[in-house]
Amino acid sequence: MAKVELKQPIVQAISEEIKDAQSVVLVDYRGLTVAQDTELRKQLREAGIVYKVYKNTMMKRAFEGTEFEGLQECLEGPSAIAISKDDATAPARIICKFAKTADKLELKGGVVEGTVYDVAGLTELSKIPSREELLSKLLGSIQSPITNLARVLNQIAEQGGPSASEEVSAEAGAGEAAAEAAETSAE
Repeated sequence: MAKVELKQPIVQAISEEIKDAQSVVLVDYRGLTVAQDTELRKQLREAGIVYKVYKNTMMKRAFEGTEFEGLQECLEGPSAIAISKDDATAPARIICKFAKTADKLELKGGVVEGTVYDVAGLTELSKIPSREELLSKLLGSIQSPITNLARVLNQIAEQGGPSASEEVSAEAGAGEAAAEAAETSAE
């Protein structure tokens, strides 16, 4: 069997993995201990990220004609690829966080949602919280005013509700508003 025939299935496997990817990040893993590499792989796997080591020539062939073609200049030296189909910033976020404890791990570059980023760009992207964190912050900010209103109403109810004079003035105000509405609709 020719060498090309042996390499074709590997190129096809890479192509399949990157086909619907939100992001692809390349790293230089040289110098990592076995324990560090195992821990990195575990963290990436838990986040649903595919992390594999391929030959650069195989990745170059798989990247040809895709949005990941801009990564070809990053393919020098040993390279590992992290592929995420769900969370676009997850590979950069996890790898950058892990690189703080493992100084030998180096980012090379990446493509996030069709845009090619260098190391500095990926580092900035890694600071963006995950989608779940952003949604929970949004939900918290939406619920906050409602929660505060509920607390105030609860305190009023515990204190025996509004005083009798407040009720009378509130009813009078409502009556005046209803009379004004009737006048404007009659005109």
